[in-house]
Amino acid sequence: MSDLEALLIREARPGDLEALIAMFAGDALGGHGDTTDPEVRDDYREAFEAIAASANDTLYVAELDGVVVGTFQTTFTRTLTGRGSAVLTIGSVQTHADWRGRGIGGKMIEAAVAEARVEDCRLVQLMSNSNRVDAHRFYERLGFTPSHLGFKMKLKGR
Repeated sequence: MSDLEALLIREARPGDLEALIAMFAGDALGGHGDTTDPEVRDDYREAFEAIAASANDTLYVAELDGVVVGTFQTTFTRTLTGRGSAVLTIGSVQTHADWRGRGIGGKMIEAAVAEARVEDCRLVQLMSNSNRVDAHRFYERLGFTPSHLGFKMKLKGR
């Protein structure tokens, strides 16, 4: 059986938090200020609880043999544009560095798009750091097109 046949994509649980923190902290390119410092665990725990309590957000993990190898988050938004249609935004997509290149990211995106279809969304969108050239090629291979220019305003140092 290939790795992908055994891949389980499921909603994240509190017990996954340590693996998720380590995955994000290990991402030097992301620049989000993520860290495994125990002093900030409450920040992550509070964010996890808020996501879990949200009716519009879901945090997922990709798991192989009990090991968290990837993650992503989905957010549903209803807009007035598009005649009041629903939009699914995929965020925080991350495959553990040791597991990249095996199709896990594709399976995670496939699961998110399937969720959007079930919810009759008009559009699936995501943003990617402008420095992630490999990720851009990956998303384009999956059918996404770079159609908009994004802007951000940092309000905190992280």
